[in-house]
Amino acid sequence: MTIEIDQTTIPSLPLAGGARIPGIGLGTFGSDRYSAAEVSAAVGGAIRLGYRLIDCASVYGNEDLIGRVLDETFKAGVVKREELFINSKVWNDMHGRGDVLLSLAKTLRDLRLDYVDAYFVHWPFTNYHAPGCDGDARNPDSTSFSVDRFMGVWREMEKIYRLGLAKYICMSNMTIPKLEAVLPLCAVKPALIEMELHPSFQQPELFNYCVKRGIQPIGYCPIGSPNRPDRDKAPGDVVDTELPEVVAVAKAHNIHPALVCLKWQVQRGCIPIPFSVHEKNYAANLHSVTEYPLGPAEMASITMADKNCRLVKGQVFLWEGAKGWEDLWDIDGNIVQ
Repeated sequence: MTIEIDQTTIPSLPLAGGARIPGIGLGTFGSDRYSAAEVSAAVGGAIRLGYRLIDCASVYGNEDLIGRVLDETFKAGVVKREELFINSKVWNDMHGRGDVLLSLAKTLRDLRLDYVDAYFVHWPFTNYHAPGCDGDARNPDSTSFSVDRFMGVWREMEKIYRLGLAKYICMSNMTIPKLEAVLPLCAVKPALIEMELHPSFQQPELFNYCVKRGIQPIGYCPIGSPNRPDRDKAPGDVVDTELPEVVAVAKAHNIHPALVCLKWQVQRGCIPIPFSVHEKNYAANLHSVTEYPLGPAEMASITMADKNCRLVKGQVFLWEGAKGWEDLWDIDGNIVQ
């Protein structure tokens, strides 16, 4: 039987305007491994347990079933709409004039909501790939990053913000050079930025850049995403739960190393969004951040474990002429064209 975790013990963080966002959420990207029915069932179970942040996206292909679960949860009186913080994202093939509104309208219809709490530009490119593609897939229409194109989609995001369809508009998979180029042009600044964050890939420069500008980081792959799509696996990838520093802390606390990764993230000031369809896992994930915090020496040891190992390299978004996945991430500090 699911026992709901006391909401007062779950961390939260402030956003502009006085609202607060839960300090941990449930991810819903499992389409390469799990069915939409399995993912939506996990959403229902997670809400009953005490999760209040659910991270969705149109490209995950499960928002319609998640919407059914949300509707059932509201009708059963488990939670009120205003008690949830629900994210979604516009996919790369919907960056044209009017497309953001169309994309969000479908998301709202699928999720059976009147608004989302946060709406993200999923990737800063119009490049896209077919669901379930392998790592060698390339779209011949892919192009490099363009400030003008990105600001075109951001202006559409600002419109849906002003319409009240999204309480916050946000970005994802950005780099410091890209943010430097677009933030001065934004009439409405992003409230949140999703980025890959875990002990072996901590992105301290990008993380601190966002925090200093009042942009709250959300970390995906917070435990290294062992069930990530095969296209995102490469020789030499670090397994976060096997890092000696993480294992040592886990032994000291008598918990699974995955929970150490989550505790470290939350105490760092990041919002992790781990995904699991298994109740024992998502229950343990939420419960872990409500008690027995890591000590300063333990936090420092995990900070020193950074291996700069990016797992989601994004090579499926490369354009003709790009040298490799590194070009997506502006490794040398300049936007690669």
